[in-house]
Amino acid sequence: MAKVDIEFDQLLPETLGALRSEGLQLVGVREDGSANTMTIGWATFGILWGRPICVVLVRPSRYTYEFLEAVPDFTVNVMPKELAEVAAYCGTVSGRDEDKFANKGLTCTPGRVVKSPIIEEGIIHYECRIVHRNDLIPDQLDAGIKAGAYPQGDFHRLYYGQIVASYAEEDAALRVSSPNAY
Repeated sequence: MAKVDIEFDQLLPETLGALRSEGLQLVGVREDGSANTMTIGWATFGILWGRPICVVLVRPSRYTYEFLEAVPDFTVNVMPKELAEVAAYCGTVSGRDEDKFANKGLTCTPGRVVKSPIIEEGIIHYECRIVHRNDLIPDQLDAGIKAGAYPQGDFHRLYYGQIVASYAEEDAALRVSSPNAY
């Protein structure tokens, strides 16, 4: 099915519903063109500096961290409900050890604007150019969050991506597993 341009917030309820349930697929790329995907369950979308921004959190221990540090962009992909198991797989297997794209039959398709590819089987796509990054400051974090999310002290780096392209399949709103989560 053809993918049509959308406003970044047009399918935000569907995107947040998927984020909240199975997660979204973050894709980064290296200079040599190799790509990696990981499942993200923590992200936010909004307006910062007068620009549409997606903030994603990636731990330095994750393989995708190397990709985001090498090339300053990424894509965020919402998978259809019939591929919900992709999130579970990509959230537990490292790209250091396995080719997640090949193992799950996923197709890397060039992004329209950024170097990082999209996952063709996805139904909603956000292409993001990194405009800022910073490390979480442990001493400034709520004690309950710190204890629950960081018992090993493996704090995230936050990547602020300006959404430079957003597009979706025409029937994407019907194909997300949790369209009414928000």
